[in-house]
Amino acid sequence: MPSLGERLRAALNEARKSRDQARTLLLSTILADLKNRELELHHPPTDEEAVEVVRRGIKRRHEAAEQFAAGGRSERAAVELAEIKLLETFLPPSVPPEEIRAAVREVIAAGAKDLGAVMGQVMPRFKGR
Repeated sequence: MPSLGERLRAALNEARKSRDQARTLLLSTILADLKNRELELHHPPTDEEAVEVVRRGIKRRHEAAEQFAAGGRSERAAVELAEIKLLETFLPPSVPPEEIRAAVREVIAAGAKDLGAVMGQVMPRFKGR
């Protein structure tokens, strides 16, 4: 299975071939963020690190959409939300809430008393998802 970076590059090439400027710009921006992360890490990012970069891009676009909506520029907010939907297609499937609840109950049954202990045991299981 290709890495997230490879899938992003393939999608960028596809967008360029179809002359989709908006998609090309979005994917170019995310790939530039990914390259910057690679330079920070001094090694090619793993899929988990690449997912972090995409999630940060989604978060920035959520914030921008809120700003645009609050400023009465709903057309720009809609563009940001469309970009979020596109980026979410590259993320791994999210964990169903029932699975998280079951893991929390399991940790509590095993003797975890406070929230920190529960989070410390549950979070590593779902990292990146």
